[in-house]
Amino acid sequence: MIKRIYIYYKERYPIIPRIILGIILFLEIHFIILLNMGVTWSQVRLGAAEATGAFTCFAFLLWLRVADDLKDFETDKKLFPDRPLPSGRVLKKDIIISCSIVQAIAIGLNIAFMRENLIFLAILYFYGFLMSKWFFKKKKIQPSLPLALITHNPVQAFINLYIIAFTIQKYNLPAFSLTNIMALWTLYFPALIWEVSRKIRAPKDETEYTTYSKLFGYKDSTKFVLILTIMDIITNFILVWNLNKISVGVLALLVAWMTWKFVQFMKDPEKFVLVNKVELYTYLQESTMLLTIVCFIIFGKI
Repeated sequence: MIKRIYIYYKERYPIIPRIILGIILFLEIHFIILLNMGVTWSQVRLGAAEATGAFTCFAFLLWLRVADDLKDFETDKKLFPDRPLPSGRVLKKDIIISCSIVQAIAIGLNIAFMRENLIFLAILYFYGFLMSKWFFKKKKIQPSLPLALITHNPVQAFINLYIIAFTIQKYNLPAFSLTNIMALWTLYFPALIWEVSRKIRAPKDETEYTTYSKLFGYKDSTKFVLILTIMDIITNFILVWNLNKISVGVLALLVAWMTWKFVQFMKDPEKFVLVNKVELYTYLQESTMLLTIVCFIIFGKI
C-alpha cells in the first residue's frame, strides 16, 4: 500500500512542491494584507497558527486532487488510462485513507492553533464537499465545461477567504476594505486563467477530450483568457501600488508580453502550446509579488 501511495503522490501530487506552494499561497496573501494595512514588523507574530494555515492549504488542495481523480475515474479510464488510478497501479482505498489522514491532521491543527478561524475552515471544506459531489447536479454539470468552471473554480477564492479571515482577526484589521477585496481575488484569477488555458488547443491537437477551443473556437477562448489576465493584473496593481512602483512597472511589462503571446497564438495556434506561456507568465507574476513583499519587509516600512 505504501508503495502504491508513493506512486500516486509522485505522479499526481508531489509532496514537497505542493507543501512549498501551500506556504507561498498562505504567506503571500497574509503579508500583502499586513503590508497594505500598515502593520509594522514589531507587530508581526509568526508561529504555529501560520504554519497550520500553510499546511491547511496543502491539505485542502490534496483533497481536491483526490476528489477530482475519484469522480473522474470512469472518464480517465477512457481518456487517460496511464494515470495511477485508471491503470490499476493505485487503488481507490489507498488515496482515500492517506488523504483522510492528512485532512484529520489539518483539522486537528486548526482546532489547536486557529480556533478563532474554525468557521471559515468549515466554509472552505463545505465548499470542497459540494465540489466533490458535483453540487448534487452531476448529470447537468459534468457534461458542461462552462458549468464545471463556474461552479468549481471559485474554490480559490474560498481558500483566500480562509487566509484573509485569519489575518484580519489576529491583527484586528478592518474586515471590509479594498485591500481585502483585491486579496480575495488575487490568486483566483491565475487559477482561472490556467484552468481555461490548459483546455485551449490548436485545431490539429484536438482529441475526444472536451476543450474550450473545441466548444468556442481557439480565438474566442484566447480572447476570454486575455480579458481575465487584464482583470488579474489590475488586482495586482492595486495591491502593490503603495509598496513598490518598480513592481508595478515589472507587472506592466509582464502583462504586455503575455498579451503579445495571446495575439501570436490567435494568429498561429501551432506556434506554441498556450498553457506553457501562461504558466511561465504566472510564475514570473507571482515571483514579482513575492519579491515585492520581501523587499518591502527588508527595505520598506515594515
